[in-house]
Amino acid sequence: MKKILYSLFSHLSLVYKVLAVLVVSLLILIVFPNQKRSNYDFVEGGFWNSEDLYAPFDFAVQKTKDEMDRDISTAKREALLFFTHDSAVYGNVVSKLLNLDYPLTKYQRNELLRLADMVYSKGYILMPDTVDVNREVVLLRQNVGNMRKYTDFFSKAQIADLLTEKLSSFTNTSGLQRILMDSVFVPDVIYDNLRTRLEEDSRLSQISSASGMVSMGQLIISKGEYITHEKAKILASLENENKTRFDSNYSEINRRIGLYFLIIIAFAALFLFLALIKHDLLQDNKKITFVLTIIFLMCFMVAMVLRINPDLVMLVPLCLAPILVRIFFDMRVALYIHLVIIIIIASFVPNSFEFIFYQLIAGMMSLISVKNFEHRSNFFVVSLVIFLTYSIIYISGVLSQDTTLENINLGRFVIFFCNALLILMAFPLTYLFEKLFGFVSVLTLLEISSTNTKALRDLSNTAPGTFQHSVQVANIAEDMINEIGGDSLLARVGALYHDIGKMYMPLGFTENQASGFNPHTEFTNEESASVIIAHVRQGVEMAKKYHLPDSVIDFIRTHHGTTKTGYFYNKQLIEHPGEPIDEALFSYKGPKPFSRETAVVMLVDSVEAAVKSLKIHNRETINDLVDKIVESKVKENQFSNCNITFADIDTIKRILKHKMMSIYHVRIAYPVVDTNSEQK
Repeated sequence: MKKILYSLFSHLSLVYKVLAVLVVSLLILIVFPNQKRSNYDFVEGGFWNSEDLYAPFDFAVQKTKDEMDRDISTAKREALLFFTHDSAVYGNVVSKLLNLDYPLTKYQRNELLRLADMVYSKGYILMPDTVDVNREVVLLRQNVGNMRKYTDFFSKAQIADLLTEKLSSFTNTSGLQRILMDSVFVPDVIYDNLRTRLEEDSRLSQISSASGMVSMGQLIISKGEYITHEKAKILASLENENKTRFDSNYSEINRRIGLYFLIIIAFAALFLFLALIKHDLLQDNKKITFVLTIIFLMCFMVAMVLRINPDLVMLVPLCLAPILVRIFFDMRVALYIHLVIIIIIASFVPNSFEFIFYQLIAGMMSLISVKNFEHRSNFFVVSLVIFLTYSIIYISGVLSQDTTLENINLGRFVIFFCNALLILMAFPLTYLFEKLFGFVSVLTLLEISSTNTKALRDLSNTAPGTFQHSVQVANIAEDMINEIGGDSLLARVGALYHDIGKMYMPLGFTENQASGFNPHTEFTNEESASVIIAHVRQGVEMAKKYHLPDSVIDFIRTHHGTTKTGYFYNKQLIEHPGEPIDEALFSYKGPKPFSRETAVVMLVDSVEAAVKSLKIHNRETINDLVDKIVESKVKENQFSNCNITFADIDTIKRILKHKMMSIYHVRIAYPVVDTNSEQK
């Protein structure tokens, strides 16, 4: 047990990575909707990307829900309305009029009897409010039905109008109309709800759920064929038939287990790729967490859209992933992570082949369109490129199949446009991830590369010579990294701030001694070395005070590595021959450079300062000095921790010699004209 625990603690970083992958894989599996994948990967309006499909058996083509709803509505609308005639009603109405307890004249009572005779000779119908009056009516008289129309009878409203007209010629008839409508004139054509419902049920039972048949062996769809509405119906019907036949063998648990391992395999491929290229991302759990967060975020957004409407899956801005990764890491990693994301998501979305094609090409174009995100406007450029990429792929697909653009769906372009707009979320997300994970983006480096920042303004005012030296080193280092490969912007920013610690005691460094006063004349060699060495530690403290990123502070820590303060060390040797020297007093504390960028800044810093101190600037002196400084750094093993090659060192020496000759070139002496002699 102790051995197991010891092994776990000794490999804690690896254990974290494994657990993180297992947990994120499980979360991805959970967020996606629990639904069976289609046996046939298709979407209406897309293209059939599989081989030619033939019917494996006879099956019916099922109607869509809209078609079934339409047929049901038609059946109900065409169903007959059944009414029965109550012949006793007329006699009862006559009897009520004759015995009506109301002061009527004989003439008035006869007029009402004539009105009743007219109404009931035609019929008085009362239609339920929920029934369409335009439907056919069957009037049953002693179980014999006759087809009639609603308009063949008097309605309640019509009878009310007739009574109003008739009673308008009577006198002293207040309240009579209400009495007649409520208790005398009653319908004799009565709605038969039971027979009507039986009629509706009979018609509904005759509706077929199938709109056609497909015979076994019949070609359903060809490879590359455009999926029309009718083709989509046939494919959906075949899929439903397959589900009906094979659902007994289906296991959702087994499916989920299979998907879980597929996700883990995709992550394993990603980590193997990072290990193969020996990327430092694999060594940093904070960076691994960032990558897993990005992957889960993309999967989560797609899962939410799938739950709402699978047809809107192209609305999800998946190209955010390669853009965000590219901002913090290199292009290879960004593209590979994007590939892993779309492979994972393709296991859950409909029409996965088309989905992969769209997302892969769009992701590649988003990375190609802008090599470095050096301006905020680049985000708008990438958004435009992504919109155009999606649109061109869609138009090309439709044109290649239909040879015409008549089937173009303009709604797809709206989805592509919204997707492109959502890409602009990369800007705020960059800031968020910087704060969450402590990363430094290109945008942040651009902001602090301005010489108008407070730190560089203070350096310019306090130590102007050091400031000019830093700018010179930054320009040369940037060009050099562009030549040998690396992050040129990071090298430039690191060089601008590498000597910021000299602000603590600017006169302790020769480039700031404009007045000619040198405080080192009053110091011992050990004290002078201490002042010089301290600018590294003080630079780190000042950088933290100015809230500079750690990646920039690394240049301050490493730009002298573990070298010695050569001038005062050699002076000590000369002035105290034979005496033991504590080399630690004259040595920088390190660490050594651990990247191409920090190594280049170390060399440029040393060469620029040394060449400036030369009394004679010509090709021979500069070449000799550059060779001497670079070789001394190599001999002191200063580059043992960084991935820099001898070929890179030769390139660095060549560029340094060229740059130094350009800066310290010998000017031609111009002839002087004696103007006085000419005037004579």
